[in-house]
Amino acid sequence: MTELLVLSHDDVRRLLPMDECIELMDAVLSDLARGRVWQPLRFVIRPPEEPTLMGLMPAHRSEPQPAYGLKAICIFPENPARGLDAHQGGVFLFDGETGEPRALLDGSAVTAVRTAAVSAVATRALAREDANELAILGAGVQARSHLEALPHVRSFERARIWSRTPDHAREVATEVRLEVEVAESAEAAVNGADVIVTATTSHEPVLERAWLATGAHVNAVGSSIPTARELDDKTMAEAALFCDARESLVNEAGDYLLAGLGEESIRAELGEVLAGSAEGRRDPEELTVFKSLGLGVEDLAAAEHVYERARAEGVGSAVPF
Repeated sequence: MTELLVLSHDDVRRLLPMDECIELMDAVLSDLARGRVWQPLRFVIRPPEEPTLMGLMPAHRSEPQPAYGLKAICIFPENPARGLDAHQGGVFLFDGETGEPRALLDGSAVTAVRTAAVSAVATRALAREDANELAILGAGVQARSHLEALPHVRSFERARIWSRTPDHAREVATEVRLEVEVAESAEAAVNGADVIVTATTSHEPVLERAWLATGAHVNAVGSSIPTARELDDKTMAEAALFCDARESLVNEAGDYLLAGLGEESIRAELGEVLAGSAEGRRDPEELTVFKSLGLGVEDLAAAEHVYERARAEGVGSAVPF
């Protein structure tokens, strides 16, 4: 009988520390560029007249050990008002030799950590080496995760956060180790910032090109559907544009689609930069944008890591299956 290891939110957060996840994401995005992992475009279920959706994100690893992964994630935009993460679901890990299910991980915890870890990888690869001011737009789960992740790759002397709900921004600012100032507006938050993270639920741009400092780097993570955007047309048109996967960008990214850009505007996938097959930032004055949509291969890499650590440490609930 197969034994399924069930790993809770707390299990995942303990077994997937941010510094380790950053290196995992660096490796798996390089593997994606080299063809060692594979994924199709995620399948999204959007019931008519419903504000919610479900995404199915399968992935496969061919080497060094074969494995399958599947994340089933529900997006409930009203959850933050209930005190819940907007992302709810699970990540299944399957044996690559037999297909037997090996583990089920809390999907909210995996998403929270690996999304910010990928932004840290992008920041390490694309932001100026001397970047020392950070701005976060948004005050939800990803704001917290990014404030944890990004100091691993740059030494920030100043950080600012803005939210349409100032109380939420103040709450986040008091919860993280980094000293964070609450800004009165999005413009004030990004003024002079070298690295900016947009992690909002907005359907309209919250960031304007005119606000951005010379040589800034932007991680755009909040919008993951074709009808929502966080960056204005001018930011998208003037930036060196990088993405986690081209197929995802041209099918799912409202920031890209609503700006009317063509594929010639995409400089590279982040994994191609990491693997050395494409160039990243060309000069210190260049504006760079990394559009993150989240990939099944990222969830697979996180699940593999957590599963192996859980087995080694005797963590989780083993269920006959």
